[in-house]
Amino acid sequence: MVKFPTRLHPALCALGLLLQYFAFAQNLTDSQSSDVETRLAEGATHPWELGTRAQAILEHNVRAFSVFSLNIPSTSVPSDSSSAIAPVLSIAKGVVNNRTASNGNITGAQPLVADDSAADPASIGPAVLLANWTNLGDGVDYAGAALDQLNFLYEKVPMTSDGAISHRTGELQLWSDFVYMVPPFLAYYGLLTNNQSLITDAYTQIKLYRNYLRDTSSGNLWAHIALGNNSNGVANDPGHWSTGNAWAAAGMLRVLATIQSSSFASDMSSEQDDLANWVFEIHAAMYPHLDTSSNLFFNYADEMNTFLDAASTALLASTVYRLSLLRSVHHYLPDAEKCRETLFMSNSSGLVHFSSDGWLTPVVNPDYFSAEGSDSPESQAFILELQAAWTDWVNDGSQGANGGSKTGSLGGGTIIVAVLSVLWMLLF
Repeated sequence: MVKFPTRLHPALCALGLLLQYFAFAQNLTDSQSSDVETRLAEGATHPWELGTRAQAILEHNVRAFSVFSLNIPSTSVPSDSSSAIAPVLSIAKGVVNNRTASNGNITGAQPLVADDSAADPASIGPAVLLANWTNLGDGVDYAGAALDQLNFLYEKVPMTSDGAISHRTGELQLWSDFVYMVPPFLAYYGLLTNNQSLITDAYTQIKLYRNYLRDTSSGNLWAHIALGNNSNGVANDPGHWSTGNAWAAAGMLRVLATIQSSSFASDMSSEQDDLANWVFEIHAAMYPHLDTSSNLFFNYADEMNTFLDAASTALLASTVYRLSLLRSVHHYLPDAEKCRETLFMSNSSGLVHFSSDGWLTPVVNPDYFSAEGSDSPESQAFILELQAAWTDWVNDGSQGANGGSKTGSLGGGTIIVAVLSVLWMLLF
């Protein structure tokens, strides 16, 4: 056994303090996370906000019931998880009950929520499926509502000639947001019903959307909106909206995790490879446009005249940790760490990128994607997803922290190693 001389004790104490500091620096406290969750609960009213809130809660608070646990969820909720999962099940119950009340108890192909978007209501689908799977016994027909939503997508929504489901109900139009809203629902439906065709179509929808929206002339950034003739009041948007690219990457990863959790994983190895490669493709297209002075993306990634946006920065960073965990792809971890540490940075007044009551800032207006906004519920969900992804990555040993062959700026883990090395040399 090595016996350290007494004279080293102060240095070792200092080292311990440093380790404690860097272990908790640039990370949200439980109280701060609670503020973020509270603002999210207060603000989430639109269909996509409810679906995104449910997903964020699962990832952040009830990991065993998130697709990123890489397991089929239990059919019963353990008592120690009942409180944490309650908001998700409450969203499902409220939406299904409201649908029943508003449509006169009519069944058949219809969305979970009446909306101009065909895709956004489907984002609530996984919560409804989970409510049915865990058998709440409250008399609500979750299975019927989920089936009606599924049939609505295939029977009532416009499609391209090659089968891409429209993001909108009124006209055929493809939005990058769709990849987060619909394919994860299709894949989760397939997982819980052991239906490979649905899981395969989740992959196919992503493939089709990539074919239409990926802009090879920009280095593979995704355009925001393609097709349509503006008849529904929303014009095409060929710009490379940062949040849209993040939505797409995050949706792909949820489908990838679902495939890995399923009994069809070995049969769908090529699909998994594609999804991982397409996520990395977005990372490789986006991160060269990260503003180095702020460590944030512009609202449109390659348009520096647009405002800086913490929302897309948070969601995209979460996908870097998820890709590292799912596929051991670590290349952009240093960039994600810079973004995360910036977003969670504090000063004497509190968190720099949050209002005093916990709203992320600066953010895009969730209702007008070309305008800066405030009090964005989806942004709050993105923060929880970032915190959850980073926590899972740390708990897995922070694999690939230096990004492999990529040289990045010093993050917390790298600084700790440097401090240890310097102290060792000084002491010995």
